[in-house]
Amino acid sequence: MTRTVAASADVRVRQVEPQLWREYRAVRLAMLLDLPAAYDSTFAREVAFTDEQWLERLEGATSWLAVDGQQPLGAVTLFQAPGQASDEAYLVAMWVAAHARGHGVADALVAALTQHAGTVGIRRVVLDVADANSRAVRFYERAGFVRTGRTGVLTHAPDITEFEMALLVGTVTAHSR
Repeated sequence: MTRTVAASADVRVRQVEPQLWREYRAVRLAMLLDLPAAYDSTFAREVAFTDEQWLERLEGATSWLAVDGQQPLGAVTLFQAPGQASDEAYLVAMWVAAHARGHGVADALVAALTQHAGTVGIRRVVLDVADANSRAVRFYERAGFVRTGRTGVLTHAPDITEFEMALLVGTVTAHSR
């Protein structure tokens, strides 16, 4: 079943079903080209994935695409890592196309993710964001995420420092919806 969440009159957020894996792949590769320092992977690594690897990726997480008609505008994924607490998951692979930033797309993606998280028993959503990505930091703070004090670096770019932020599901600010 495809669920949609309205971002504006023309923008829809839909959960990625297996048959949408090609659209998801295109968006994922676009995000890795657009903002390579924002993700713990690379375009070179993921462009080499097989079709089966893309399908496996979708089976191991829940993703959403924001679209305007047929044009993809952004994506986000909820991922529970092996060994992670059963009531916690990561917000990963968040991206909004440059031309769509500042128009509520990110708000709609995070709203879809947190709504889903609550329905499947996730109480805490965590993410890592690069120190230098001030726009993303401001967005996550506005959406109700707070710094946890945990820090790290990107695997493929150890000169990029990131910090962890967390949101208790159910405490999403009214402004972020």
